[in-house]
Amino acid sequence: MLDRYAIPIIRWPLKQAAKLPDKIGCSANQVTVVGFLIGLLALPAIAMEHYWLGLLFIALNRIFDGLDGALARRQGITDAGGFLDITLDFLFYAMVPFAFALANPEQNAVAATFLVFSFMGTGSSFLAFAVMASKRNIENPVYKSKSLYYIGGLTEGTETIGCFVLFCLFPGYFAEIAWTFGALCWATTATRVWAGYQTLKVENSDK
Repeated sequence: MLDRYAIPIIRWPLKQAAKLPDKIGCSANQVTVVGFLIGLLALPAIAMEHYWLGLLFIALNRIFDGLDGALARRQGITDAGGFLDITLDFLFYAMVPFAFALANPEQNAVAATFLVFSFMGTGSSFLAFAVMASKRNIENPVYKSKSLYYIGGLTEGTETIGCFVLFCLFPGYFAEIAWTFGALCWATTATRVWAGYQTLKVENSDK
């Protein structure tokens, strides 16, 4: 919902920031892996209830995630890079609620499990449609510079990171935030399944 507004705002600074790693010979895939490893540090930080430190690692991970895309657009977008980026992103997204479950199992575990379950809905509907869209050569009208077709919803990348920020700022309310965001994820899944099915059904009938 917010990605289409956030992406134009951050595109220019990321484009400028990508010049340095490109100049010194870093590849987009290297930036992807380094960013993921930095993001993994949020797991022990949050598990040990150092929430501000966890927030720092989450922020750095997301900066690297934006930087690798800008760098890939300079060096050439590849299927291998797109595959690596989306796979590590989904692992990172699942890791954050798991970290909060470790921090306070009695209070957070069930809500964290529900949120990861919800991520399965948004993730599977997103990836399944991307596969079919690529197979049928359906153009992506919004995210033309992405490796995969991005089908929209209430809970996209911007909203998810906003949720993670709230977790770190208000860890005592993790469960309430997780239940709410998880419910929004299911609303996204439902609309994606409906929209994706109808789109593919129309494409199939046209052929």
